[in-house]
Amino acid sequence: MALAIFLFTYVFIAGIRLPFPRLDRPGGALVGAVLMVVAGVVAPSEVFNYSSDPARHAVDMDTLVLLLGMMLIADYLSQAAFFRAAGAWALRKAHTPRLLLVAVACTSAFLSAFLVNDTICLMLTPLVLVVVEDARLPPIPYLLAVCMASNAGSVATFTGNPQNMLIQGASGLPYAQFVAYMALPAVLSTGVVIGGLLFVFRKQLSHERFDTHPPPPPVDRPLLGLTLATLVGVVAAFFIGLPMSWSALAGAAVVMTLSRRAPPRQAIERVDYVLLLFFACLFVVVYGVNKAGWADDIYRVFSPFMSGPPWRETLGFAGLTLVASNLFSNVPFVMLARAWVPTLHDPVLGWHVLALGSTLAGNLTLVGSVANLIVFEAARGKAELSFLGYLRVGIPITLVSFVLGLAVLLAEHALF
Repeated sequence: MALAIFLFTYVFIAGIRLPFPRLDRPGGALVGAVLMVVAGVVAPSEVFNYSSDPARHAVDMDTLVLLLGMMLIADYLSQAAFFRAAGAWALRKAHTPRLLLVAVACTSAFLSAFLVNDTICLMLTPLVLVVVEDARLPPIPYLLAVCMASNAGSVATFTGNPQNMLIQGASGLPYAQFVAYMALPAVLSTGVVIGGLLFVFRKQLSHERFDTHPPPPPVDRPLLGLTLATLVGVVAAFFIGLPMSWSALAGAAVVMTLSRRAPPRQAIERVDYVLLLFFACLFVVVYGVNKAGWADDIYRVFSPFMSGPPWRETLGFAGLTLVASNLFSNVPFVMLARAWVPTLHDPVLGWHVLALGSTLAGNLTLVGSVANLIVFEAARGKAELSFLGYLRVGIPITLVSFVLGLAVLLAEHALF
């Protein structure tokens, strides 16, 4: 029963449209969670964490609280016009089409390393569209730079994307240690994205100089200073090992308390509660699969590819992560794989490989990550890119960045 419910839910998570029932991703996850409880696979006490045994808690509240806190901080940065100001500054420094692409990619990657990458894509896409239209440049390379670099840059930290937040909650790895290992793969992956896009679109991006004049946004300096100082404090709390979820929420509470710009209700109302509900329901569905033993059965199916010496196990798990993150979608796969990593020869390396593979897998296809969908939905009517058109760019960039990032991780673990 648990496997049947999971497969039913997966149909909608994968974005498959059926004439009936007409469910989308959040709706499919919600129905799947309800079915798990109604069928008796998961008890209500396990959903709501009433059990005294942490192993019998379906919903990972730490991950949800961390995501909520970072969303609130990002919203206050948006209110202060931080994203528009950062984007406008980067674009003013670029005076050729190629430098403009580098500026867009670096800005997207850097911001995504500290804030959720989906938020960065949502904020940068409209600005980039305005600039390329004003400069009469093809929009596709720059839109790809926003989403692909966002995915690559988000590899660096636990707060870069939702799947890394899940890994933090399951692994308990220190924030500073994770950054120490993942920063270089993130930088190199971003470089591959830039190099790949410059090569693929070399005929469309000239070296001719031009001037971009994005309108200067009206920055709320007091709110910007308060929020940036708070964000620095939150990241510092991450580095010294304080609980990440409550550090982020405490940071949001500080900004709410000290800000005079707008009542907190407005920021709270703009939180993406659909995403939080989607995560909570997925937790219940995947917990039911694990409880019924199907996750172990799935692992045994793929275990022949990971049998043998540690290096072969690592390479097999890396390949599985890259492929399965596109088949299952990266967040559901990470939820499943969390139970497998502790059984590997080197669990710490396993967590790093899982973060790298599940995140860079988002660059493989147009529907590989939410960041990609956000960018091209925002550009609908101004830029159209087919699934195959994306694939010819996504395959080489993903494979090269993944192989390079994996090689760096293996070298880091061998040396340190």
